[in-house]
Amino acid sequence: MNYRHIYHAGNFADVLKHAVLARLVRYLQNKDKAFRVLDTHAGIGLYDLSSEEAQKTGEWLDGIGRLLEAELVPQVADLLEPYLTAVRELNPEGGIRLYPGSPKLARMLFRPQDRLSAMELHPEDFQRLHRLFEGDHHARITELDGWLALGAHLPPKEKRGIVLVDPPFEEDGEYERLVDGLAKAWRRFPGGTYCLWYPLKKDAPIKAFHEALQALEIPKMLCAELTVKSDRGFTGLTGSGLIIVNPPFTLKDELHALLPALKDMLAQDRFASQRAFWLRGEH
Repeated sequence: MNYRHIYHAGNFADVLKHAVLARLVRYLQNKDKAFRVLDTHAGIGLYDLSSEEAQKTGEWLDGIGRLLEAELVPQVADLLEPYLTAVRELNPEGGIRLYPGSPKLARMLFRPQDRLSAMELHPEDFQRLHRLFEGDHHARITELDGWLALGAHLPPKEKRGIVLVDPPFEEDGEYERLVDGLAKAWRRFPGGTYCLWYPLKKDAPIKAFHEALQALEIPKMLCAELTVKSDRGFTGLTGSGLIIVNPPFTLKDELHALLPALKDMLAQDRFASQRAFWLRGEH
């Protein structure tokens, strides 16, 4: 319960997560039918990058700060358009002070029929998230351990949806919880699109994590990873990954265009790398 995302808002990991989340939302909007985004670890929803906490780490400068100043080739600009348009709408005077968390970003991309369910356990953060969406009939904000939402809140009544699971990874065993949480959720809602975030850092059990996911025998699982620097002599976050279950059929090709561009823009040393591959399913 100590984790506060304000220190990390808009960093390179947020860029990858939010760029992909925006692609998923846009894809589901190819059909008129409504869908729901379920955000299990929602945070406060909107972050002030001029705050003391964000300024203390300055992580956003090497994330969204770089992205907004980069020259984008047309294909990459198109793929990032929903995400970057939302960010710019929050900062009409230019530059960047306000940055949307996942629930705010999804909500900004919605059509009238789309809905949000956001969970946050931290009491103070829940209050801020609740205030942000007060009076918004498209959003349901719940003070709840997000892991419980994977049982209690699935399937959504719309029968279509994106489930974003983005835990803080401040306790041991979070990779295992992610596997167990997906297994439970998928049994209840096998047709949903799931987006699971995880950190890349020195000695992280990524191989065992991927093998445990493969053992679930969920038919389609796509993995995207972006590393911005070497973990040699560094114990903090060096990259992040996403597991996308039931991904749009277009997403693999989009990642092959997007990830190399993000690597070039966000690299912090010559060891930056990226990859997108099937954990299970199409190859």
